[in-house]
Amino acid sequence: MKEINFIAKRRVFMSLSLILILITLFILIVNKGPNLGLDFTGGTIIQVKFNQPIEISELRHLLLEKKIPPFEIQNIITAHHKEFLIKVKLTKEEIFQEIEEILKTKNLNYEIIRREFVGPTIGKYLTRKAFLAILFSLAGIIIYVAIRFGSSIWGIAGVIALVHDVFLTIGFLTVLGREINLTIIAALLTLAGYSINDTIVIFDRIRENIKLLRKESLEKIMNISINQTLTRTLLTSGTTLMAVVSLFVLGNRIIKDFALTLLFGVIVGTYSSIFIASSLVLEYNILKQK
Repeated sequence: MKEINFIAKRRVFMSLSLILILITLFILIVNKGPNLGLDFTGGTIIQVKFNQPIEISELRHLLLEKKIPPFEIQNIITAHHKEFLIKVKLTKEEIFQEIEEILKTKNLNYEIIRREFVGPTIGKYLTRKAFLAILFSLAGIIIYVAIRFGSSIWGIAGVIALVHDVFLTIGFLTVLGREINLTIIAALLTLAGYSINDTIVIFDRIRENIKLLRKESLEKIMNISINQTLTRTLLTSGTTLMAVVSLFVLGNRIIKDFALTLLFGVIVGTYSSIFIASSLVLEYNILKQK
């Protein structure tokens, strides 16, 4: 199999990533940040039980028809009844009345089981916890990789590639108007684990080849290593994408958002593992020698 020279075009791909990051940053500034969901902003929760057959799509259509403020619906599986959790991004008593009026005008046999406000204090608490979870994860990765490879640059490069993947994925979701909720945070953390694992596999092969190919330059060793792990990288990404696409096609709305996040994230994560992470280490070593 002919060896592909990935490293030779590293600055082209690094420039491309920089452009994508700047575009994402511009999108987030224009949108005043990502589209945070009810878990982070606070709002109203209404749990409704129906004693007659009704689909989640039908209920969503009714609320959209009456122009209810931004909302999401979750299907609660029960043995004998249809139950739904309606979450609205407003904390007003009128929301309860509006939704009840919609249900009454359609002559639906329903019962309001629960209704409550989720205040901004809970939203801030969840935001802080999510931020700390990501921060500690990144710090742990840098420490682990620094110990394993004998230099912090490998861990820093891996984390930069990881942040690159997560940041671009958040920009992608913002463009599509998807809300960032706890399900999306779970998907982003899953993506972070997938991305760093893919990068570490390539780094590990580079470390092995540095010992075996002592006479070769670091650039040559990196290129050989990426080519040696390319089949494994593509097969892993390909099989993961097959599973994620299945979830996206067959899943409900919550699963679709989770799958969509991973779908884009796996693609951009594979790209960064091959073109970005090793290139950052090489550029650092070139600057260090100068």
